[in-house]
Amino acid sequence: MTDLKIGVVGIPGKWSTEVLADALEERTGFRCVIDMAHVLLDLEARTLVADGTDLCRLDGLVIKKISQEYSPATLDRLEMLRVAEAAGVKVFSGTRSILGLVNRLSCTVTLANAGIPMPATCVTESIDQACAAVQRFGGAVFKPLFSTKARGMTLMNADEGDAVLRKKITDFKAENPVMYLQKKVDLSGRDLGMVFLGGKYLGTYARVAQTDSWNTTILHGGKYEPYSPDGDLIELARRAQAPFDLDFTTVDVGMTNDGPIIFEVSAFGGFRGALEGASIDAATLYADHVIAEVSS
Repeated sequence: MTDLKIGVVGIPGKWSTEVLADALEERTGFRCVIDMAHVLLDLEARTLVADGTDLCRLDGLVIKKISQEYSPATLDRLEMLRVAEAAGVKVFSGTRSILGLVNRLSCTVTLANAGIPMPATCVTESIDQACAAVQRFGGAVFKPLFSTKARGMTLMNADEGDAVLRKKITDFKAENPVMYLQKKVDLSGRDLGMVFLGGKYLGTYARVAQTDSWNTTILHGGKYEPYSPDGDLIELARRAQAPFDLDFTTVDVGMTNDGPIIFEVSAFGGFRGALEGASIDAATLYADHVIAEVSS
């Protein structure tokens, strides 16, 4: 037991948030779950207060989930937490690291600049250019720049006909002025989550589709299964997460006939997939990592 005061930024009542708070409380005797919707930043007073607790006076903050759904407002919440960092609070993962991941395009550009293999990707505000890209790819997945668990993603197929395709793209653009689209790839109903703590590889789980849905997310009926990658795949995932300097993350990997590709690096990582698919108690391991870092 220590006298450290480490808070968890997350969604009160959600399993991943609460299990991390449990692990930290067991080791420190202190429990503080922070809903960013209740936080007041007072720049004149240099305080960041949540339910009577000044986060700037804590020893550490672990960002398990910054908001229920990603949006530009998510970036504002991270900016608020930068004040706690400036006050000397150790934040996991650092706000600058997460800021580079919440926006899907920012993550993609960093991966591309690092030479990481990804699906063919186009970004445009032009409906004409988007239509041409779908025709070139044969099929493409249009993705909001701010989303998790495949929310808001739309599959566009070249064989739908020009009028239908243009209408679908126009509807997507109405909600997403900057359109991000990736060539649809055949994953045979399976993709991987590769888990890293402090840059070190912990293990891998697979998400396996149980329906005819084009994606494998648990939200769309997928399930977790164990998976044992080879050394080359582990090294690829390690290189993918390295530029972001994250304390805990999951790298999303697809296995194609042309080799592995990286879809994204998670800003926060998944505890449930690690536990159910790879028997990794990520919450406990993460709590130990955070305590060691705060104590150093």
